[in-house]
Amino acid sequence: MQDKPNQLKVGLVQQAVSSNNKAENWQKSADFVRQLAAQGCECVLLQELHSTLYFCQNEDTNAFDLAETIPGPATEYFGQLAAELNIVLITSLFEKRASGLYHNTAVVFDRSADIAGQYRKMHIPDDPGFYEKFYFTPGDMGFNPIETSVGKLGVLVCWDQWYPEAARLMAMAGADILFYPTAIGWDLHDDNAEQQRQHDAWHTIQRAHAVANSVPVIVANRTGYEASPDASESDDKHGIQFWGQSFIAGPQGEVLAHAEVDKEQTLMVALDMSRTESVKRIWPYFRDRRIDAYDELTKRWRS
Repeated sequence: MQDKPNQLKVGLVQQAVSSNNKAENWQKSADFVRQLAAQGCECVLLQELHSTLYFCQNEDTNAFDLAETIPGPATEYFGQLAAELNIVLITSLFEKRASGLYHNTAVVFDRSADIAGQYRKMHIPDDPGFYEKFYFTPGDMGFNPIETSVGKLGVLVCWDQWYPEAARLMAMAGADILFYPTAIGWDLHDDNAEQQRQHDAWHTIQRAHAVANSVPVIVANRTGYEASPDASESDDKHGIQFWGQSFIAGPQGEVLAHAEVDKEQTLMVALDMSRTESVKRIWPYFRDRRIDAYDELTKRWRS
């Protein structure tokens, strides 16, 4: 493995999806990734389930046809892209592990078509419009950073981003950066005030993971409106308005770059990786953790 750089140009792609045409969606993603690579970006994050529409808005057994094996067509395509551009690339796909066994899986490539590592989403939501428990088995690979030429990458997926335990365990295993491929948006029946509260909570919790663990956080979200498969043509609120607003935060939670709500775009930041060590010396959270008093964290609830 190469020595980790002190300066790392890291980027993300915020993309809208309008169909289940994987070839078109992959090409669009690749075009954005090439733009970032042309600017010197060395590590790029794609959003959650970027190959297709967000199919979890309802429960439909036909949607399992969208899943792929690993390795498979998606990993071959994006592996070749990472090798061509000499970058670290973090992708997301609907994994068919076996008949009747599926995962929401992130796959990482390290300047090569070979898979450097993968992570299976651990926390699986089951809410109106986000019926993921119907499709995904919870991950069984634990919280282990993936070794790459740019450092140890703590890759988590969407609903994982609400759990401080997941971020902490990745950081405790030496993750240099936390990455969150995401697909989150608004229920258009909620009023503006509720929508703003939801977004603010999402933004705050992830910046807090950066603060509590003294590591940068990279978040790539979808943008655009995706109608529910159950919607009628006259119902323009039966779906999800993905709120975009992907962002990159530094190790004190400072926002270094922020995308718009409704625009396909890329973000790139040159991270000073030496700051993590400096911040940890000033804010020694790991030193002062009372691990002797945390046993009950492994319980579901304290009664």
